Amino acid sequence: MPGGVNSPVRSFRAVEGTPVFIKKAKGAWAWDEDGNKYIDYVASWGPLILGHAHPEVVRAIKKAAEKGTSYGAPCEKEVDLANLILKSFLSIDMIRMTSSGTEATMSAVRLARAYTKRDFIVKFEGCYHGHADYLLVKAGSGATTFGTPSSPGVPREFTERTLLAKYNNIQSVENLFAKHRNEIACVLIEPVAANMGVVPPKKGFLQDLRKITEDAGMLLIFDEVITGFRLGLGGAQKTYGVTPDITCLGKIIGGGLPVGAYGGKKEIMSLVAPIGPVYQAGTLSGNPLAMSAGVATLTKLREKGIYKRLNELTQFLVEGLREILEKLHIEAQLNSVGSMFTLFFTDCEVVDYESALTSNTKMYSGFFKNLLSAGIMFPPSQFEAVFASLAHTEKEIDMTLKAAYNALKKIK
Repeated sequence: MPGGVNSPVRSFRAVEGTPVFIKKAKGAWAWDEDGNKYIDYVASWGPLILGHAHPEVVRAIKKAAEKGTSYGAPCEKEVDLANLILKSFLSIDMIRMTSSGTEATMSAVRLARAYTKRDFIVKFEGCYHGHADYLLVKAGSGATTFGTPSSPGVPREFTERTLLAKYNNIQSVENLFAKHRNEIACVLIEPVAANMGVVPPKKGFLQDLRKITEDAGMLLIFDEVITGFRLGLGGAQKTYGVTPDITCLGKIIGGGLPVGAYGGKKEIMSLVAPIGPVYQAGTLSGNPLAMSAGVATLTKLREKGIYKRLNELTQFLVEGLREILEKLHIEAQLNSVGSMFTLFFTDCEVVDYESALTSNTKMYSGFFKNLLSAGIMFPPSQFEAVFASLAHTEKEIDMTLKAAYNALKKIK
């Protein structure tokens, strides 16, 4: 396997380390093949909001597996999961399941282009939407307008219709609209950026984006693969009171199994095959294992007080880290939204990709390694989110803060 892994960030190269191979995980804890035990804040990069191997999710998967792992045909659990999603996301009238977030975003863009009969799309520097060719656009280039491929193997022609804007900078979007107003099909955005580290939207930014896309006759696509059901039952769009035309989901709706989805207004989604001409398919889309895990997870998340408990635990951890930074006189920024956060080792406010890149990655590498040796698993990259789960308790948070104090003291 290239680099010994099946996804690049797992290689630990961003922190100049050797990857940890996980043997098993339960609740808030994970064990590696060498017998080391960790409090896990990676949570499979977000979907394990209930913790590892939650009993109700495991039971649902086992029950489904006993009846067959995949049918290549419709099953009842697809409908159950779709209904649970539609109850929470009022912007979605119809939904199509996929097997990954990448499939969801590339399908949503194709649909937007078909609906508007336009070819250009706008994305934001530092926002990641999967590895479709035209979305692998080099970010952080500042004044760059037309994207250039950020991976060999992506022809320049594939990204020529991808326009780059600055996150949290509505003027950068308006500048693109001034030049390409009648050519832009959609604006694609993580409503809360989570792939350059956690960067929340400034007050009014999403609302302004909604207004100018409506005025220009283009679609607004929210990539809520990470924020969907992480920030609450209605995702970021409910949190910030902004309604997109299309929403992309993933992570949590599969309960830890591979899944993605995109949905929106009936008028738009009716263009998707077989009732419309926009083709998109997938043999494992809506498979009974992922659907059952998703139904069990979302059903649990609908219980009273779930998000209140989760967010309180996260804030306990975040505020504890903030106090430690102040006590040790370490210049760093803590950005948090709901149950996810990032500690940036920089002295400037992190509001976009450019400011995120001012972070001292060497310091983060040292912090990460010190935490890991103390039995705390944070993401092996400065530019990823830390995720809390409902399996974490005050005990694990206390242990984490003690380890964080020592880890930060060492790198200072």
